Amino acid sequence: MSSLESVRRPALSAEVIARLRERITSGDWPVGSRIPPEPELMTRLQVARGTVREAVRALAHAGLLDVRQGDGTYVRAVSELSGAVERLYGGSDIGQVLEVRQALDLQAARLAAIRAEEADLTVLQGALRRRRAAWDERDFEAWLAADWEFHLGVADAAHNPLLAELYRNLSGPVRESVAGSWTDPDYQGANPGGHEDLLRALRERDPVEAARQADANLTDTHDWHAVRPPRGTGS
Repeated sequence: MSSLESVRRPALSAEVIARLRERITSGDWPVGSRIPPEPELMTRLQVARGTVREAVRALAHAGLLDVRQGDGTYVRAVSELSGAVERLYGGSDIGQVLEVRQALDLQAARLAAIRAEEADLTVLQGALRRRRAAWDERDFEAWLAADWEFHLGVADAAHNPLLAELYRNLSGPVRESVAGSWTDPDYQGANPGGHEDLLRALRERDPVEAARQADANLTDTHDWHAVRPPRGTGS
């Protein structure tokens, strides 16, 4: 992990905020990890307690940090946008999450069918291979990671940085919405072949079919939950 350099000029909370944010956005402090305790931050940054507390409060208000009294301060999100999404929509009704995904997934699929490069398609093929292997082994964490990698890969393949960034910042609510179905013994995956069919449409440069497959995947997921207790979604 890269070190925190001390503040060499009169301490400004803005500079301390920038130093802490850098550790978060760079991945030095991953989401879910506990940041160093207050005394350590004071020593490493060479600033007063009040300055550290002010910076932590600002980042907590922005949604990047979660201050837990008696436990410590944890990284909640990697950007202000993802923090806001997590704060506002974390735990949202599955239908709301699917509605937002429909807007993003279909447009990402259309654009990816037009703009995807061979390297993008290779990434997607690898994600599907890992996803299938994890499903067969009933390895939920690996399956969830590969499933998210595929969907994010489609967004990246659209080669629209803003769309991809918006999709990345939905990761918390989307991953939460996926988790519940895995433990349902009747669940066999929403449209198991849909991901492979979507990738085929991207390879064939067919934006209409790509959007149709993306929509079918979400529709199957919605229909599953229409007849089941709300436990999450399949993909």
